[in-house]
Amino acid sequence: MFLVALLCFVWFPGGFGSLAKSQAPPQPQRGVEPAKDATRHRRGYFGPGRDAPEPDLQNLLGVSLGYFGPPNADDPEGGTVWLGVNLALDEANGSGGYKGLPFLLSAAWAENAWVDGSSKLTRLAYLERVWAIFGAVDGGAAQLAGQVASKALVTMMDPASTGESVNEAGNAWVFSCLPSDRAISAAMGKFLLDRAGSSFILLTATDNDSRALASELKSFLANRGVLPKQQSEFPAGTPDTAGVASQAVASGLKVAVICAGARDSANVVRDIRRKNPSFPILTGPAAGRRGFLYRAGAVAENVLVPILVEDSSARAAFERKFEAANGFSPDYAAMAGYDAASTLVAAVRKSGLNRVRIRDTVEEMSSWQGVTGVLSWGLRGRVERPVRLGVIRSGRVVPLGE
Repeated sequence: MFLVALLCFVWFPGGFGSLAKSQAPPQPQRGVEPAKDATRHRRGYFGPGRDAPEPDLQNLLGVSLGYFGPPNADDPEGGTVWLGVNLALDEANGSGGYKGLPFLLSAAWAENAWVDGSSKLTRLAYLERVWAIFGAVDGGAAQLAGQVASKALVTMMDPASTGESVNEAGNAWVFSCLPSDRAISAAMGKFLLDRAGSSFILLTATDNDSRALASELKSFLANRGVLPKQQSEFPAGTPDTAGVASQAVASGLKVAVICAGARDSANVVRDIRRKNPSFPILTGPAAGRRGFLYRAGAVAENVLVPILVEDSSARAAFERKFEAANGFSPDYAAMAGYDAASTLVAAVRKSGLNRVRIRDTVEEMSSWQGVTGVLSWGLRGRVERPVRLGVIRSGRVVPLGE
């Protein structure tokens, strides 16, 4: 060892430190353009597989599709996504399925997606050989599903997440049906700039999606010289939100901004309203979920929430159809689930049973009219359309000002 050290000091007079410094990567310089910016180029799949023949349909019981989410209509976060996907597939099967074969939905889910979900997803993709996957109901699960989809070369339709991390990796197999947190935070931020400035308190749950939205909102405002006067985090899933509610009411600020899931948002709103029934509240899109509206009840009145869907005759027709089937109005997650399934059915019918061609066809269907609005894929596979603010009136979200 002594001899090795001696030789290093002979060859590198500065010792090991100089060796480390000599091999350190150069630091990026300001104003230097990268050789290629992946965010400005459309991703794609350029490998083989398009020429693979379709399997013998006589040997199939149906067209198997995977679903990574809770297969439970009563789930507060993802129940309506499940209902929307199933409604689209029921309609498709009622109109002949695929060449007479029914579309079959195979669900896989784990409450701790990163611990148990990967094995279940892998089973769907490799053992059950599903032709595509719907997933997931939140950003963390969508990241996991996207990784499996890219390895297995199978299309993933992401119906309900708004976090951009699943798209930022340039995964050519993922298509996200809702606008991003960046678009949502722009709508929320513009309202705050106009009505409150920095006179607001930001209440954030500790889950991944809530923190991601809060980060985007703070970034949008910071670029315009504004930061929240007060901030507070609370544990996701806690039933006790009285403390953060008291902090918001006692702050004397103009608005309470809540970035949290459906249940957590409902709990905070309910506790704020108990202390001050007229305190202005702005939430993230989770307040547009059925789980929020059901849990918050009458205290949801006048809560401000981003609207992720557009008005259209297709949406109105879907709302009537969904309500007739389920006994309640659909939320935006149900509409996005329906759009994800309808898009995929159309792609399968056009491309046939070939995973790569299904992916290609979904990408070519950009600017397709869905019940949520126009599904126009951005460069990274997420729907791009503006987000506006709405307000809850009598249990429904209506555009602000109407």
